[in-house]
Amino acid sequence: MSFDPHNIRNDFPILQAGQDKPLVYLDNAATTLKPQPVINAVTEYYSHFSANVHRGVYDIGEKATAAYEGAREKMRQFINAPSIRNIIFTQGTTESINLVAYSWARRNLKQGDVILITEMEHHSNLVPWQLVARDTGAVLRYLPLLADGTLDISEPDQYFTSNLKLLAVTHQSNVLGTVNPLSNLIEMAHSAGALVLVDAAQSIPHFPVDVTLLNCDFLMFSGHKMIGPTGVGVLYGREDLLDQMDPFISGGEMITTVNMAEAQWNELPWKFEAGTPNIAQVIGLGAAVDYLNKLGLDAIHKYELDLTQYTLEQLTQVEGLQVLGPRQNRGPVFSFSLKDIHPHDVAQLLNEFGVAVRAGHHCAEPISRYYHLPATTRASLYFYNTRAEIDLLVDGLNKVLAFWKGEVS
Repeated sequence: MSFDPHNIRNDFPILQAGQDKPLVYLDNAATTLKPQPVINAVTEYYSHFSANVHRGVYDIGEKATAAYEGAREKMRQFINAPSIRNIIFTQGTTESINLVAYSWARRNLKQGDVILITEMEHHSNLVPWQLVARDTGAVLRYLPLLADGTLDISEPDQYFTSNLKLLAVTHQSNVLGTVNPLSNLIEMAHSAGALVLVDAAQSIPHFPVDVTLLNCDFLMFSGHKMIGPTGVGVLYGREDLLDQMDPFISGGEMITTVNMAEAQWNELPWKFEAGTPNIAQVIGLGAAVDYLNKLGLDAIHKYELDLTQYTLEQLTQVEGLQVLGPRQNRGPVFSFSLKDIHPHDVAQLLNEFGVAVRAGHHCAEPISRYYHLPATTRASLYFYNTRAEIDLLVDGLNKVLAFWKGEVS
């Protein structure tokens, strides 16, 4: 499949559907649109082999199991994990982080241990560690932000100390677009004897991520942020760590034997997948990975780098607009303020022009506090967005300004 965003857009039914006005969808950091092959994969499961997995010896049960476990192998290859035993299906990044927080951190951390996060984390990679610290006596510390939206790691000895047990860090900020220097951070954490957990929800959709090369201990991502279905995600974990951890949720499927007194856990990865899983969503995620592989993540990244630079250039020409985050080493996420106009008003007015953006603190409230902003407007892009849509965004912002000045009614 050659990379042509205008041709690719034909695969996304929502962009072709009859609308009162053209849809300029710029809220991809929240969730992405779904191409027809992903929709077809989910529909085919429900229409032709809608059976439970792992237990049925009849034809459609075996077909469902093959499709489900086939998707696991696709995930393994997608992130270059050593084994399918490393790949746990969850409901998404949030559940994956909570799984590690409950099954590893609560069992292994004690009073005085340090959990290190950053000031740019999504609430999903902040609140679970606040609760772990409360319940174990561990200390929660954070790497601070700099004004340009990057992390201050100028004094690593202050943070990467002998009592550091876990670094939990986002790969790419969902507000600032910052792509963090993971290799350096992981090396510093490991040198201190700590484990590293990577929130890759915002990076996995945009460029290749290799867990073996990164040498991280845990990594997680969500299907719906990479053209897959909602309600499904992946937790990657080092096999020795997963072996030592207790299940997060217990019940059926995650056991080998049970009597009235005790149970024995199933082997990896099924030990962490209690009950009937999100079968259709997992199969749909497999189709999403197939689609991304056909496009090529390198090609996607190259296209988005160009689109990101174009967007920055165009936004800086809007009067009174300030974009947060760095100018280099960033993803296609643009959170901004526009004069003294409230971000919710900006988003609502843009909607009148068919431009869909998000307003708020984007589940990363400490960033808003750092910049002393009540909220920001956020435009986030994906590979099906075009320069023409950026032009419509900028035109819409200029109309918002004109409306606010009373120049139009």
